[in-house]
Amino acid sequence: MHPPVAWVTALFCLLIVAVAEPMVPALLQPLLDKGFKQNSFPIWMVPAALIGLYTIRGLSMFIGQVCIAKATNQGLLKLRVAMFERLQDASLKLYRQQNASTLGNTLVYEVQTGAQMLVGSCMSLFRDSLTLIALIGYLLYLNWQLSLIVALLIPSVGFLMKAMSKRLYGLTRQNQAATDELAYVVEESALAYREIRLHAAQHLQARRFESLGRTLERLTMKMAVASSGITPLTQLFAAIALSAVISVALFQSQDSNMTVGGFASFVTAMLMLVNPIKHLSEIAGPITRGLAALERGLELIENTPQEVGGQYRSVHARGHIQWENLGVRYQEDHPWALREIHLEVLPGETVALVGSSGSGKTTLANLLPRFVDWTEGDLKLDGVSVRDWYLPDLRRQFAMVSQNVVVLNDSLAVNVALGQTPETDKVLRCLEAANLGDYLRSLPQGIDTVVGHNASSMSGGQRQRLAIARALYKEAPILILDEATSALDNESERMVQEALLRLQQGKTTLIIAHRLSTIESADRIVVMDSGRLIEIGNHASLLAKNGAYAAMFKLKSVGHAQAPVDQH
Repeated sequence: MHPPVAWVTALFCLLIVAVAEPMVPALLQPLLDKGFKQNSFPIWMVPAALIGLYTIRGLSMFIGQVCIAKATNQGLLKLRVAMFERLQDASLKLYRQQNASTLGNTLVYEVQTGAQMLVGSCMSLFRDSLTLIALIGYLLYLNWQLSLIVALLIPSVGFLMKAMSKRLYGLTRQNQAATDELAYVVEESALAYREIRLHAAQHLQARRFESLGRTLERLTMKMAVASSGITPLTQLFAAIALSAVISVALFQSQDSNMTVGGFASFVTAMLMLVNPIKHLSEIAGPITRGLAALERGLELIENTPQEVGGQYRSVHARGHIQWENLGVRYQEDHPWALREIHLEVLPGETVALVGSSGSGKTTLANLLPRFVDWTEGDLKLDGVSVRDWYLPDLRRQFAMVSQNVVVLNDSLAVNVALGQTPETDKVLRCLEAANLGDYLRSLPQGIDTVVGHNASSMSGGQRQRLAIARALYKEAPILILDEATSALDNESERMVQEALLRLQQGKTTLIIAHRLSTIESADRIVVMDSGRLIEIGNHASLLAKNGAYAAMFKLKSVGHAQAPVDQH
């Protein structure tokens, strides 16, 4: 059933349910006025009318709720898909501004809770409003003077709902922010459990969690107080109206022709107003909570800018890279991460980037797939500015092996062929080349084995080699190796280095390294310090120069020596 058809069907069924409400007191009047008289009407008509009425009402309620559930779930699926698609092409600033737990909570839980609350409340609002109108119409038909007293109840409830809705909306937004902060503490504790236990920081995390939990508790109690006050106040208004109606009806009965059945029918219809009025008074909380939850999802779709690429397309780049007077600064008041970078890498050339931590090596490499954007100058691939490349085509040119390996909760084959259709023979070759053959043979289902959430069952070395297998599989013309062999033992490193050397034939390769064993064979070595290039040359020429690289070589570790200040 298409959503528009489902909504129309649901609204029609709710209309039937609402119209059926005043039929109960309408049947009561002839029953009391004529039913106790001899042979006034056949007795079988009473149960037949009641059973028929409630059958129609119950069937309409069932069909309406099923249609609402169908339309809601279809709409929820579309909203989630739209949100997830926006995450896939969102500007990378989003991931620096929001943490993973907040995004996950918004996309999975909040939109579902918000959609269910909002749709259920709106349907209740529609049904109870129609029921209220139908009952008031019947009351006016019976006795318009008494109905005026009942009518005074509606604006009182409306004013109450408006005041409480505003209060609840503000509290709901605060509650969402507090929930996000609490979830983030849990995420931190789960992801960094080793570091937390190593430094005995459990008590610190526990205090943070308890403090945020108390804040959430206070906000929840404020919401509970605001919500709980609506119903008793509404019932008090209803009791006042009922007392007034009964008093006026007794006065009217002394000098009018109001029958017992008419009076009982009126009071019954009036008492039936209490339920829809009560529901309408309670509806402010769910609607405000639902709106606040859905707003976050819609804000994600509408206010998150997309990544912007160019129109230049190429299936396979030659691998000619040029940094032209390039500078990177993340914010105006922050120091430059890179400054005055002039560097050219020729197709098929292997260039190593070395320097102390924070010198800008990773930033320089991350510029290529547009994970970082530059502030001044230009960066070109095959003579075309990287900003002018069509983003999917641009990123197709790079295979990256970094120190942080992300593994999807899917099969080993899918993780190796990430983004492509797995080819069994090719996957096996890449795993063997990355020295994962023994690990593969230990798996019960081979390459079809699901490696689990972030491959927690794999060792650090195995995860690193899986990333290398992924790079081998992609066969991109440009390789970015960020300490690609850091987690391997000597024998594994030797085998992987051989595989990488074979892979690098005819490809442009950037190596970000902290160990000299990985860069001595590079065509050129670029030494960086404080975001600038201070030395460029091959291993032998840089040693002969006796500068920053020579000092690092003497310590046998690039990351443990501070580069001297460039004298030029």
